[in-house]
Amino acid sequence: MKGEDLQTNQNMPDRAAAHAAAQAEARRHAEAAPARPAGQMDMLHGPLAGKILAFAVPLIASGILQQSFNAVDVAIIGRYSTANAIAAVGSNGPIISILVNLFLGIAVGANVVIANYLGQRNHDGVRRSISTVMMVAVASGLLLLLLGVTLARPILEAMNAPAEVIDLATEYLRIFFCGMPFMMIYNFGSAIMRSVGDTRRPFYALLVATVVNLVLDLLFVAAFDMGVAGVAWATVIANAVNAAVMLIFLVRMPDPVALDFHNRHFSRSIFRKILVIGLPAGLQGMIFSISNIFIQSTINSYGAAAIAGSSAALTFEAYCYFIIVSFSASAIAFVGQNYGAGLYDRCRRVWGICLLYAFLFCGITNALIVIFGDQCIGIITTDPAVMVYAKERLHIVLMCQAIAASYEVSGSYMRGLGYSMTPMVLTIFGTCVLRLGWVYIYRDIDPSFMSLLTIYPISWVITGIAVVAAAFRVQRKAFRKLSPA
Repeated sequence: MKGEDLQTNQNMPDRAAAHAAAQAEARRHAEAAPARPAGQMDMLHGPLAGKILAFAVPLIASGILQQSFNAVDVAIIGRYSTANAIAAVGSNGPIISILVNLFLGIAVGANVVIANYLGQRNHDGVRRSISTVMMVAVASGLLLLLLGVTLARPILEAMNAPAEVIDLATEYLRIFFCGMPFMMIYNFGSAIMRSVGDTRRPFYALLVATVVNLVLDLLFVAAFDMGVAGVAWATVIANAVNAAVMLIFLVRMPDPVALDFHNRHFSRSIFRKILVIGLPAGLQGMIFSISNIFIQSTINSYGAAAIAGSSAALTFEAYCYFIIVSFSASAIAFVGQNYGAGLYDRCRRVWGICLLYAFLFCGITNALIVIFGDQCIGIITTDPAVMVYAKERLHIVLMCQAIAASYEVSGSYMRGLGYSMTPMVLTIFGTCVLRLGWVYIYRDIDPSFMSLLTIYPISWVITGIAVVAAAFRVQRKAFRKLSPA
């Protein structure tokens, strides 16, 4: 946190002057919002509640479609293959997350930096940021491809994957990571579009890719009997289509947001700004995934039925979590632009609205899935042993999931203000350190599967209290530093 504060202090005179000028300009135009190109949203003027909802709904739909890649894989494998195949595909989520989350965090940093430049009306900064971001996307994807193919089996072995699952899981992971360059292009491209308020076109790109994934899953698994390899290759091809559609959208965006392949300028200063915000977010995601790997390793000890049941329930947790993530992304984009323009009261209102929406919509969805748990799990599997474990996880973890909105949205609020280290430290302690400690002691208290899962709601409550309190402190600090004398 000291390093973060030092970075802020070094740039404070220039930044304070820029923010003061932007704030004065924004206030002069507060009554008459400027015209925006189609698909872009004016985040600096007018009521916020409706705009935040309009921004978040396509993100929620995109998250559902993105999760459907894995859910469709699991469902089709469940219908046309064995419980071991379900476990091989479904248990890889934590491994994929640990390798991918660092770069998704960097994409968050890109979102904040571009949004700040847009709020300041610094078009040259926007252009240089977009060129830099897309270079980072391609490099990230190639690095992830190498890491995933190389580390797939060692990580599975470290997780104590059962002998009957590990070969299939390794095969799936190695093929899956061949699509990482495409996945990174899509995710970094989405970050660019979110910074200008466009969440619809990333949804359209995902919709096309999801249809491709479903058709190829059925073709490769049901018709060609390719099993785990079939769903993996279907996902890779669908990600390639997704990236291609995203690039078409980016090229057609209006200046200064349009992607220009002739402008391949890499800005070190902008990359450093992105890393200041994005690297802590990515490290938080990585360490969060490491804690989940330890929990997954413990789940593995209960056998293939527990792995498959937990994976089935986790599919629905991921769907609901995208509601929280979508309002967190809304907080980053709206706060980023309004903070860049010096509109601090709007920043506070964005935080409150996003928190309320995330709690409300996630909580309602959690309750509906638990009420109709048999039907939901039945979509994925009809194996009685698998369903027992799946329903236990639904009742303990999913039912309390809305609590996580407290720290996710508040952490995103701080990142929109340029403070990424504080939420990282608190979230790592609350959701990672506590969970790892529980993994080592719970068997002495109660070695049941249900007992293992109780750490999720406990850690969410503790982390939420800490991060919300920190957000109040950070906003006072951020607004005081950049207010004109």
